[in-house]
Amino acid sequence: MKQAEIKELSTKEILERIETEKVGYTRMKMNHAITPLENPNQIKETRKTIARMKTELGSRERDQQVKK
Repeated sequence: MKQAEIKELSTKEILERIETEKVGYTRMKMNHAITPLENPNQIKETRKTIARMKTELGSRERDQQVKK
């Protein structure tokens, strides 16, 4: 998921996606430990997507604190 796509989402949607991505990330890591994934770069991309969403949430929170 690209940064532009994340910015279009609402805060609630981002929180839901983070939870979904975390579950998928954990499942991928466990499956990879048992039998190697066909594309192990998926793990890396999922981790980066989670970080992008958390960064966007943090920036939104900072923006709201500045506006107060």
